[in-house]
Amino acid sequence: MMPMNAIFKITEVFKSFLLEIGELSFFAARFFRESFKRPVEFKEFLRQCYNMGNRSLLLVAVTGFIIGLVFTLQSRPTLQEFGAVSWMPSMVSISIIREIGPIITALICAGRIGSGIGAELGSMRVTEQIDAMEVSGTNPFKYLVVTRIMATTFMLPILVFFGDAIALFGSYLVENVKGNVSFLLYFNQVFNALEFGDLMPATIKTFFFGFAIGLVGCFKGYYCKKGTAGVGVAANSAVVFTSMLLFIIDFIAVFVTDIFYDL
Repeated sequence: MMPMNAIFKITEVFKSFLLEIGELSFFAARFFRESFKRPVEFKEFLRQCYNMGNRSLLLVAVTGFIIGLVFTLQSRPTLQEFGAVSWMPSMVSISIIREIGPIITALICAGRIGSGIGAELGSMRVTEQIDAMEVSGTNPFKYLVVTRIMATTFMLPILVFFGDAIALFGSYLVENVKGNVSFLLYFNQVFNALEFGDLMPATIKTFFFGFAIGLVGCFKGYYCKKGTAGVGVAANSAVVFTSMLLFIIDFIAVFVTDIFYDL
């Protein structure tokens, strides 16, 4: 029989988890409410897009390139055993576009962007800069939170497209060296294998990935507890919570897509 202390701890953890989910839901509702209010912080939105998009390009490019190389190198011997090496471009393109590219890029951005947002807003909360903005009559939620969530929502699909393209190029280099496949032949097979049903669901879910990254990062930082230790906790918990949320969103997206394929 489980001890009472263990049952009490499990109950407290579950209760705190449900409370956090509820607070996050109210935070998301406030975001949608504030998004339609004036003034529109367009300059801050563009600045956040630059910080989150342009400064993440190198990391996404290197990661995508390595994914394309490794995935092709690992898959090629198995396909050779079955005499199906000619299917390599089709298999790699569908796998990367549908699943590997979006989720890996989202996890990387969760580590870089999500933790950065949590630490930045957390430090502003600890040093009472957010309180000063509220006292001065500025709406800190609209200026700090809405712009960051919108920036992540719109920039992540672009980063995913960029990462997918680099990954496919890395896969082509392996095929060119190992199988002497030309650039034109490889990408003709890639685009022949892809259909609208592959691109559309993968694109739509990247918007939800970006929204989740911005939402959780801003939530953890905006309600950061007092003290410098709270900033580190906010940044760390933003990455962990976002990663878990990304897998849940990905599962729902794949489940819904599979239902539509069966219809």
